[in-house]
Amino acid sequence: MPDLHQPRAIVIGGSLGGLFSAICLRAIGWHVEIFERSPQELDSRGGGLVLQPSVLDALDFAGVAAGDDFGVPSRDRIFVARDGSVQRAYMPQTQIAWNGLYLRMRRAVDPATLHAGETFTSFTQDHGGVTAHFASGRRAHADLLVGADGPLSAVRQQLLPGSAPAYVGYAAWRGVLPEALLGEASQALLQDAFAFQDGRAHQFLTYRIPGEDGSVRPGARRQNWVWYRPIAPGAALDAALQDRTGHRHSYSLPPGVMRDAEIEALQLAALDVLAPALAGLVTATPDPFLQLIHDYEAPRMVFDRVVLLGDAAFVARPHTGAGAGKAAADALALARVLKRHGTRVDEGLGAWQREQLPANRRLVHWGIALGQRIMHLSHAA
Repeated sequence: MPDLHQPRAIVIGGSLGGLFSAICLRAIGWHVEIFERSPQELDSRGGGLVLQPSVLDALDFAGVAAGDDFGVPSRDRIFVARDGSVQRAYMPQTQIAWNGLYLRMRRAVDPATLHAGETFTSFTQDHGGVTAHFASGRRAHADLLVGADGPLSAVRQQLLPGSAPAYVGYAAWRGVLPEALLGEASQALLQDAFAFQDGRAHQFLTYRIPGEDGSVRPGARRQNWVWYRPIAPGAALDAALQDRTGHRHSYSLPPGVMRDAEIEALQLAALDVLAPALAGLVTATPDPFLQLIHDYEAPRMVFDRVVLLGDAAFVARPHTGAGAGKAAADALALARVLKRHGTRVDEGLGAWQREQLPANRRLVHWGIALGQRIMHLSHAA
């Protein structure tokens, strides 16, 4: 239990942004309660991530060990043509798995402070702080409420009614498959490599990540792939977002629910335009998933004692490779500035917004520029 003088924070959202917020605020002596809508642990829907320095900085600040098996290094970036020819550049980096990062932070959080199955409905503020209200009838009071509930943030909807990410006309089809299922050509091509194939209004990329159990042993890892392709609003998009039960999703389609007709169409498209070693990844993946690409910029991140963080505040296109890194940077900067300002919480929040608002805007604009370049490439696939 926190003492009477310990500052308290409520975090709405138990995914990466919420967990980064919780572990970083805890590291500066705050008592943090996390409220997550899902009643169970979140799945590995994110697939793979490029490891950003801000992620390691936030984990180190919070005292959460990354471990030697955190990621899979790649040595080269390779650019593959439709006929399978390759251009190669030395560009080392490390790739991690969404679920590996999530589980490291989740295990670092006191289970008594993480409340699953709680749907946030609203908040009220007064001079004594902020109170969060939940569909269950539960209420929680604290000095600060952190809205880290993702691109469809319910916290943001109260702060900025009608403000939402804008779909930009293309999507990312994604998949993860065990390394052991790769054919010989794919295995030889993708060893120690982060691979791309660019084409007319599309881009395919793939890289190695740890296995579902976290293993980085060769043969036990997984291959993550992403394919950006245009899909206009209308019948085609509605069909892509409809799952096996007939439910239409609005933002993404998780693994295991894509309809067989959509999977078959995806595989045929891969065989038509991708290099054989890359098309083989798509055809070998039994449960691909789908993520629509959006842009969003909040005009502010601080609303008295309520803040928006991560994708609740800014949605940057995944070409930046900075989704988790952005959330980590926001959370780490928030903790550092609150530690620096001590009891002057409002001053600290103002300073945090002045730091993070322009940085996040630059990231969103960079993602837009990258996306426009990718989706308007003029050379042949």
